[in-house]
Amino acid sequence: MSEPADKAKLRGEIIAALKKCYDPEIPIDIYELGLIYDIHIDENNEVYIRMTLTSPACPVAGSLPGEVEAKVRAVEGVKDVKVEVVWDPPWNMEMMSDTAKLELGFM
Repeated sequence: MSEPADKAKLRGEIIAALKKCYDPEIPIDIYELGLIYDIHIDENNEVYIRMTLTSPACPVAGSLPGEVEAKVRAVEGVKDVKVEVVWDPPWNMEMMSDTAKLELGFM
């Protein structure tokens, strides 16, 4: 089942906001890195994001989820945001988009 056009538009704007967040160790945005596992938008435009980090020892483990929340909260139409950091499945380089792999010279 596809989502309504307004939800699809909002999802696109959320993804654009996520593409402005970068992992400090890899010069690629977190969306293309594959760190965003799920974006759920409910009927009230409250957004729930499941994400991970490249490792539990990531230097921005304490700040990146807050940055993600702030950038998504700033998207017009978003009523609330909850970001959950998960470790399963663990991130690996295969989760990167082809764009990210190309940019890093892996393809």
